[in-house]
Amino acid sequence: MPAVPSRRESTPRPVSMRDLLAACAAAAAVSTPPPAPEPPRHEKAVRDRRAAA
Repeated sequence: MPAVPSRRESTPRPVSMRDLLAACAAAAAVSTPPPAPEPPRHEKAVRDRRAAA
């Protein structure tokens, strides 16, 4: 049996620039992994050892 084409045509809805920017920001926030933790700095370890001495 052949498929019957839909008689409804999709009409494009206007989208505001604010909505587009919000969607882009949300997508970027969800798809970006969190930053890696910073490795310990050598200078801080030296200062801590000097203060303890």
